[in-house]
Amino acid sequence: MLGVVGAKIWTRPLAKLKTHRQKRHLEDKESMRWIDAAQTAAQRLAGAAAIVMVGDRENDIYQGFTRRPQNVDLVTRARGDRKLLDGGLLFETADGFPTALEIDVAVAPSQPRAPGDRGRVARVAVSFGKVAIAKPKTGRACADPKSCEIGVVVAREIGAPAGTLLTTLPVETAEDAREIIRLYRLRWRIEEVFRVLKRDGLALEETQVESARRLFNLAALAVVAAARIIQLTDARDARARPATDVIDESLIEATAAIGETLEGKTARQKNPHPPGSLSWLAWITARLGGWHGYYKPPGPKTMAAGWRRLAAMLDGYAIAHGKSLV
Repeated sequence: MLGVVGAKIWTRPLAKLKTHRQKRHLEDKESMRWIDAAQTAAQRLAGAAAIVMVGDRENDIYQGFTRRPQNVDLVTRARGDRKLLDGGLLFETADGFPTALEIDVAVAPSQPRAPGDRGRVARVAVSFGKVAIAKPKTGRACADPKSCEIGVVVAREIGAPAGTLLTTLPVETAEDAREIIRLYRLRWRIEEVFRVLKRDGLALEETQVESARRLFNLAALAVVAAARIIQLTDARDARARPATDVIDESLIEATAAIGETLEGKTARQKNPHPPGSLSWLAWITARLGGWHGYYKPPGPKTMAAGWRRLAAMLDGYAIAHGKSLV
């Protein structure tokens, strides 16, 4: 591995770097933020009926499972194989779990191969069970227990590598396993929010604000805007929710007037959704964002551009009529 410090170039074998990292205290690693986040969630959401922390492979930390607060459950994608208390290995044991059910999962393409490409449907076999994970030997000595019992859910597309989820939630039935998979898939919503916050929407990383407090306030406002854009993106597929989930009821009439100017002569260029529905509003927003009504459905970037234009128009309408949008 090659690194640069100041003007000096130094090298250190990857094995030595790995050994050095493994000997460090957990409190000295970035991984500690996952455990801190669980503690914070437990305190801030103490009145919640349930708290489930969903994490990617970076959150697969032994101490994360053993030190979690009692009111917080975890759903985490397994990062690598683990030794079990009985001497076996996690992945080998999980491979032996019997298939509990098969489900169809819609897989959207990251880059459509052709106009109108909506992805594919994957057939996924689901199995589940329990294991007792042994405490890792790496790292400094700590007071964590020598083992941790945990639920395991395996989702394997037919003919493809398996994905293994670890959870502290009860997994006793096939429906429990299905629910664990549903919860983990919700993690993608976090990725979508950050995508809209940054390059494919609000470009928050380009802000020139430097004050920590102002950055926090800006980020809070941006998260609300990002959630609104995702709502509109979801609604492009004919959802029955009302437009008032996103805009004030007093602005429906003005939005309708704007929408009429965006319709063309062909059927594909006319808003097919019921007036006042969220899908109806999404169609108008997408058209303002540059979507022409054909082929690929509008994405978050198009919705973000359209929302900026629509919000500016509605601001003008509100000012002209002596109303406030705040």
